[in-house]
Amino acid sequence: MPRALPGTGKSTRPTKSTNEDIVHRTPTVQQNSLSLFLAITLGLTALAGCESGGVGDPCTPEEEYLSNFAGFAVNGRSVEARSFQCETRICMVNNFLGRTTCPYGQVGFSQADVLAAEAENRTLTVNPSCKIPGTEDPIDPGVTVKPRLEERPPEDAVYCSCRCDGPDSTARYCECPGGFKCEELIKDMKLGSAQLAGSYCVRSGTMLADPAQAGKSGILCDRTSQNCED
Repeated sequence: MPRALPGTGKSTRPTKSTNEDIVHRTPTVQQNSLSLFLAITLGLTALAGCESGGVGDPCTPEEEYLSNFAGFAVNGRSVEARSFQCETRICMVNNFLGRTTCPYGQVGFSQADVLAAEAENRTLTVNPSCKIPGTEDPIDPGVTVKPRLEERPPEDAVYCSCRCDGPDSTARYCECPGGFKCEELIKDMKLGSAQLAGSYCVRSGTMLADPAQAGKSGILCDRTSQNCED
């Protein structure tokens, strides 16, 4: 398990969830990113590609240990290829919304809230709901995190996986265990990172045909109705 980062103080600017096909500060590789080649060395990728033990085990993406991380976008896909939580060394995020460790999300304060509090000479009171995984430290109170989709829990979208196919004919690929299917997840963007492009073992029946539509029409976790496990 990675070492948890401590929480921070108040933020003066809210952070929005903008991870649709971008790379965060951690070694995560995402589709359409100009930084894919920074994620991992070829040696580690070869190791991760040939091991299938532990596929489907839960994992917490490194981004969630960042206090200002606003969550994943439902139409984004990524593989974190140095995850020591996984036997395969790959923690996969496949069309997940929000933070896995904060199902109901939180509403952060805006810049307008900060300015209003300063103008009225009062303290800005916030009640963060999301915490750094494994701690009681709240994340940045200025960060708004969207609730996750009720029908898209972490066990269907975020877990350990391995690369089962790809553009490199000389690479070693894993065989997906029972209950998993080899699905294309990361396209080869011809940016020098073909070692991570390709297909990964995905739990059968969990691929979203239209992630954008799921994000628009899906039911969000609601703290009042308690429709999701906390």
